[in-house]
Amino acid sequence: MRILILGGDGYLGWPTAMRFSAGGHEVHVVDNYLRRRAHEEVGTDTLVPILGSLPERAAAWKEVSGEGIGVTEGDLVDWDLTADLFRSFRPEAVVHYGEQPSAPYSMRDRDHAVFTQQNNVVNTLNVLWAMREFAPDSHLVKLGTMGEYGTPNIDIEEGYLDIEHNGRKETILYPKLPGSLYHLSKVHDSNNIHFACRMWGIRATDLNQGVVYGIETEQTKLDDRLATRFDYDDVFGTALNRFCVQAMIGHPLTVYGKGGQTRGYLNILDTLQCVELAVLHPAERGEFRVFNQFTEQFSVMELAEIVQRAGKEHGLDVRIEPIDNPRIELEEHYYNAKHTKLLDLGLQPHFLSETLVESMFGVIERHKDRVITGAILPRDRWGAGAGAPSS
Repeated sequence: MRILILGGDGYLGWPTAMRFSAGGHEVHVVDNYLRRRAHEEVGTDTLVPILGSLPERAAAWKEVSGEGIGVTEGDLVDWDLTADLFRSFRPEAVVHYGEQPSAPYSMRDRDHAVFTQQNNVVNTLNVLWAMREFAPDSHLVKLGTMGEYGTPNIDIEEGYLDIEHNGRKETILYPKLPGSLYHLSKVHDSNNIHFACRMWGIRATDLNQGVVYGIETEQTKLDDRLATRFDYDDVFGTALNRFCVQAMIGHPLTVYGKGGQTRGYLNILDTLQCVELAVLHPAERGEFRVFNQFTEQFSVMELAEIVQRAGKEHGLDVRIEPIDNPRIELEEHYYNAKHTKLLDLGLQPHFLSETLVESMFGVIERHKDRVITGAILPRDRWGAGAGAPSS
């Protein structure tokens, strides 16, 4: 199968490219290195060192595996580049990771908010038009986020909600209450993709993914040059990544507020499984399919306690110290999200209790000298009237 991976230089994009290439598929990746430039801008970096460019990474993969990965360096907001790419490669499946992925980055100030919305929404619209014009039978597998839903006081269904109003019934897209302008850009994407499916017959699967953890995959373990990035900082890192790094360097675990914020989580190995399952079992023509992509639910405080226990088993003295929450969010809330569709397709989950030390602590320990301690605590606040980001 010809598989085009958008955002192929990223934390998930690069391991996905190698997995499909190892499986015998013809893989092409595109990236404009936005994530690398954004890290330079905010003074952070990946904990695990990675090669300097996609061509270098593809050359290392070719040397190690004997398999090729095609590379395009460019911006999907550029319509000419996007059109040329789809016209020449004619993908059968399109895996779309290629967006600005950080909620804190999107909330830093007006410029970052506008950039996030323009970058994410316009590049996805370009992809949809390119599919319509040059690859109408292809299948879009789009990385969405569970953050699109927010934290409603009712169960979160998988994409759709059956309602009854004034004696009549209808199935609608599940209402969205995102908590950042990044997550709102993903809502716009979902609505635009749904429109393209209804109006143009495009086939698409929206993967509303939870928070991903883990560093290594079957392919990254083959050679240090094949490593994927690992972010732990206040802008691009996740709570679990941050906690594991803090535990390893002797820094207290900084829980935001009360710590009752609850979300879905999954191992990077399960992300690769889910994307592969979606690609190999495509949506029907005109179908907008939505999968909630996670395996377990935890509150932030539960994560901190899990890391504390794991750290103790690893010989570490780990303390938990809640700090003022820089975000505007509910710190105690109901959260029950359905996630059965990928399990029905054959997902075999890796659970946090079984994989945390193996998948995180060892790699972090090897690279802890690269930790930028000044980039761990939050430097931006989301409150009303907040000014420019602090230095």
